[in-house]
Amino acid sequence: MHTVLVDAQAFPRDKVCGDGLIPDAHAALQRLGVYDEVMAQAQRVRHVACIGPRGGRIDVPGRLAVLPRRRLDDIVCRAAQRAGAAFHAPARFEAPLAEGERVVGARLRVGDASRELRAQQVVLATGAVPQALIAAGVCERRTPSAVALRGYVNNPAMHGRITELEVVWHKRLRTGYGWIFPCGDGVFNIGVGLIHSHARQTDGRQTMQDVNLRQMFATFCEVYAPARELMRGGTMQGDLKGAPLRCSLDGATLARPGLMVTGEAAGSTYAFTGEGIGKAMETGMLAARALIDARGAAASGTAVDGPLLDAAHAPYRAAIAALKPRFELYERANRVNRHPWLADLLIWRAQRSARILRRMEGVLEETGNPGNLVSVRGIARLFLPIR
Repeated sequence: MHTVLVDAQAFPRDKVCGDGLIPDAHAALQRLGVYDEVMAQAQRVRHVACIGPRGGRIDVPGRLAVLPRRRLDDIVCRAAQRAGAAFHAPARFEAPLAEGERVVGARLRVGDASRELRAQQVVLATGAVPQALIAAGVCERRTPSAVALRGYVNNPAMHGRITELEVVWHKRLRTGYGWIFPCGDGVFNIGVGLIHSHARQTDGRQTMQDVNLRQMFATFCEVYAPARELMRGGTMQGDLKGAPLRCSLDGATLARPGLMVTGEAAGSTYAFTGEGIGKAMETGMLAARALIDARGAAASGTAVDGPLLDAAHAPYRAAIAALKPRFELYERANRVNRHPWLADLLIWRAQRSARILRRMEGVLEETGNPGNLVSVRGIARLFLPIR
């Protein structure tokens, strides 16, 4: 079975992202066999610094790093080619090729020309922008779950001062947060994210909250002194860029005959943190494993055709369903973004309790329940005797 990768942009290319690699991304990179190559270029980080509206701070330890997506994605793409995949870019997905109800390939836009690529299975990993999902007839939600704005700033004077992944909550940042992540060599990724960005109902449709992301970014720099100093004494590398996010494994049909949906197109980003790199790779590997297993089960000395590979759809759906409860827990943890005072409370208690800090570390390592920290019972437990 041959694999062809198609991307709308030639690599290396920029990708709007916070660039933070948390433990699930580390695990995925190890499974893909590119971990050492990534870490040779990444800025290693020891903690996620959680900073509350009143200025309290707790450093949560974890396996962490930062590498701009321009470099990270290029490493992964080149590894796929070394493994035998053919890569074609720039070529934009326009629509599926169909025979009856079955997808048998893709129509691509290459420059001014239209090209057809036939395939036994098409796997859409087209990110949060919904046009490809709409064209393929698998879009269940056109509006994003969240939006973010980020930029890169070079400020050597801040090197050594901002050394961790800093995530900042403040009541003036509405239902979102700001971040500063060190990329190394005096360069920092700085941005803001707005969760549940399109939760407002207008004439029966979901529309974006009345929030200007650039103003939100300016507010972040106003309320958080390190962000203000970083921007005031630094030099922007390129423009501020925004992007939508699709969260909580929601908003797309995972499969139809001849086609599967994975990555952020399937909503693989966590709602509470906005982290999506690790789970995008993880869901992609689940799709690949399901297809490999289906091919192996069907192979009997004859060629395996597309309809036989549709046997991958049921185990893939089941594997995604098994992830869904954890995504729901992160939706529950979104209370912190809606009510920043909860961040103050958690930080205050974690500063005084090794037990609470361990629970926060467990959330980062995906061994703990993020929703429990901000449930009624979880909040009550914060007032138990400190230990």
